[in-house]
Amino acid sequence: MSIAELERIRARLAARPRPGDLAARRERLDGLGADYVLPPDVTVERVTARGVPAEWTGTAAADPARALLFLHGGGYMAGSLASHRHVMARAGREAGLRTLALAYRLAPEHPFPAALEDALSGYRFLLERGIAPERIALAGESAGGGLALATLLSLREAGLPPPRCLWLSSPWVDLTLAGGTLASKAAVDPLISRAYLAELAAAYLAGADPRSPLVSPIQGDLAGLPPMLIQVGSAEVLLDDALRLASVAGAADVPVTLQVWPHMIHAWHLFHPELEEGRAALRAAGSFIRSHLDGAGDP
Repeated sequence: MSIAELERIRARLAARPRPGDLAARRERLDGLGADYVLPPDVTVERVTARGVPAEWTGTAAADPARALLFLHGGGYMAGSLASHRHVMARAGREAGLRTLALAYRLAPEHPFPAALEDALSGYRFLLERGIAPERIALAGESAGGGLALATLLSLREAGLPPPRCLWLSSPWVDLTLAGGTLASKAAVDPLISRAYLAELAAAYLAGADPRSPLVSPIQGDLAGLPPMLIQVGSAEVLLDDALRLASVAGAADVPVTLQVWPHMIHAWHLFHPELEEGRAALRAAGSFIRSHLDGAGDP
């Protein structure tokens, strides 16, 4: 591990503290991704997925019969195609497929269940394009991780076939904020805090019950869900969300692969162009997705 790489990222984040204004917050997160240039062989195609703005990224080597549906992070209030485009492109390259990312609606303008409705629309779009569910992987980072898991629960309710596997990075799956590491990791997480998460949760919920499985999917019945990979850094306030999710899913007989990356901060995949652990985590995610879409990852 390169401590110097991580310390440079920490210093840059400290030099650009989170502003109070919502528009400025969104611009700050977009700026984290705007600093990175896509490789020249990556193609980007804007589409509309059943009314939801979306974007395909891929390379000539990507298998057109397979897809990764990606839900970005940002606490349901920020994040965009621009902020995570470089992550989507690298994840698709590692998995050997195209990535469809959704610009789902954000709070406070569009509170729950708007984001969930858009995620379901994105999945239905893939099915309508003729991509078989066993050739689809679903992924989400941070709030997008919780949204991805809630999407699976909603697909089950709707009687729709699930994707083949699920990849969650730094997932936020409990809007009741019950995780112990919200306090114990507060001093080492440079991106998020309990107070900030409480603000985000209030905006997204807009009066909805935080214990509902569709906003806090760790509270739901996870039995029968597809195999999942959970990646989390040891320096995250959301570490306990990931640990508890792995326990709840495992107890429900869901095949779970849990990876705790030492010293890594929240959503460290964002910094993969300059952080080896970010690239290694994306390679691991790509390998997980490939193995399951190939059938080799069957439990």
